[in-house]
Amino acid sequence: MVGQRLGYVRVSTLDQNEQRQLEGNALDQVFTDRASGKDTKRPKLDELIRFARAGDTVMVHSMDRLARNLDDLRSVVQTLTGKGVRVEFMKEGLVFTGEDSPMANLMLSVMGAFAEFERSLIKERQREGIALAKTRGVYKGRKRALGPEKIEELVARAAAGVPKTQLAKEYGLSRETVYQYLRRAELSVQ
Repeated sequence: MVGQRLGYVRVSTLDQNEQRQLEGNALDQVFTDRASGKDTKRPKLDELIRFARAGDTVMVHSMDRLARNLDDLRSVVQTLTGKGVRVEFMKEGLVFTGEDSPMANLMLSVMGAFAEFERSLIKERQREGIALAKTRGVYKGRKRALGPEKIEELVARAAAGVPKTQLAKEYGLSRETVYQYLRRAELSVQ
């Protein structure tokens, strides 16, 4: 019996086009995460791993879409192939079935290491670019999520005892961002 053809897509930003990653492939179901590659929370990948059955094929555009680093890549591929699932990486032209040769395992490691290395270079160039922009005075940083009035309101409500989790939901922020606003407000008072 031939299993289902499943797709996994990860896009880092909301404006990235997820259709292009698996374009031209007939798939029974596609699991799409909208998350940074460094993000450990990838609910659709977890759902895909639970959903996939022996005989299924999981198609991924490229290794860097599936995993954050080499260890993560090997773990995800081993988990899927251990269930009898075939994993295909379109860009690299590699297929893994669990019955892979030493050469296939070497290719997974080498190609995964190159993808991890490439991400490191990109991050390094980004840091260098930001540092140069700061020295020229043209780097302003990320735009704040809340304006001054909303920040005052958030700080006042937190001081009144409103739970940080509730504030985060109401203002559309992460809890960490709420805490950052509160720390900045505390520093400005001192």
